[in-house]
Amino acid sequence: MLPPPPRQPPPQARAARGAVRLQRPFLRSPLGVLRVLQLLAGAAFWITIATSKYQGPVHFALFVSVLFWLLTLGLYFLTLLGKHELVPVLGSRWLLVNVAHDVLAAALYGAATGIMSDQMQRHSYCNLKDYQLPCAYHAFLAAAVCGGVCHGFYLLSALYGCGRRCQGKQEVV
Repeated sequence: MLPPPPRQPPPQARAARGAVRLQRPFLRSPLGVLRVLQLLAGAAFWITIATSKYQGPVHFALFVSVLFWLLTLGLYFLTLLGKHELVPVLGSRWLLVNVAHDVLAAALYGAATGIMSDQMQRHSYCNLKDYQLPCAYHAFLAAAVCGGVCHGFYLLSALYGCGRRCQGKQEVV
């Protein structure tokens, strides 16, 4: 025996939470500009390290740079597309999430810059004019500079987010 046909049509599939729209105010905001600068400097940092011959504590610097480059890329696109509310638990506290990310990134980029500066000092013997063997001194110098720039950008971003939070604002833009 077949069951009787349903009296009401089946519920429709849930509609998407909204169309993807580009958040143009975020692109022009200080945080949007800082995110792009963080991505560029972070990419320069980890590419410089990855293309040089490295060992030991430089692995930590490479880990920090790649990790925060990927996290920053995710934060940037979620904010740019206005989809941060889809992130479970954290979407409602997006400004706080951004500030925490920036503070942690600034601290770890500071450590990574210190590591690269130490490695640069250890390889300073090959910075002589007539030294012919391959040397990672210049790569470590460039990485230390890029790391310091990244540290500064994340610090500025954290201060900007803290300033917005102190003003009572809950949104990134």
